[in-house]
Amino acid sequence: MSIEVGSKVQGKVTGITNFGAFVELPGGSTGLVHISEVADNYVKDINEHLKVGDVVEVKVMNVEADGKIGLSIRKAKPQAERPERPERSQRPRNNNRPNDRDRPNKENFEQKMARFLKDSEDRLSTLKRATESKRGGRGAKRG
Repeated sequence: MSIEVGSKVQGKVTGITNFGAFVELPGGSTGLVHISEVADNYVKDINEHLKVGDVVEVKVMNVEADGKIGLSIRKAKPQAERPERPERSQRPRNNNRPNDRDRPNKENFEQKMARFLKDSEDRLSTLKRATESKRGGRGAKRG
């Protein structure tokens, strides 16, 4: 049986590593399910999801010229079983970062750039003054 990209097949887990699981496919070929393709949520320890000898349904993601086969368990699940990703507006916000709406005045690009350049020049001049005095450059006090 030839393995085609996009096909779903049953396979048996033959080995588990810290980066994924090897699955024996019909016809004797072996493919790799990367740890990121095991489940829809974050997988810290693959052993919590798979054991050697488990029979799993996998989707063939790619077949490389050297014979390596990339597989996915999570994409083999029907769309109805896979949880929907929340829309951007429903995702939790990082409240440590200031929000544009929290700022009283919105700056346009030119104002932001002008403020950045002024701050940058101030920092550079302070840095230059400090390094010149250490090196004994122009204007350095000699004692």
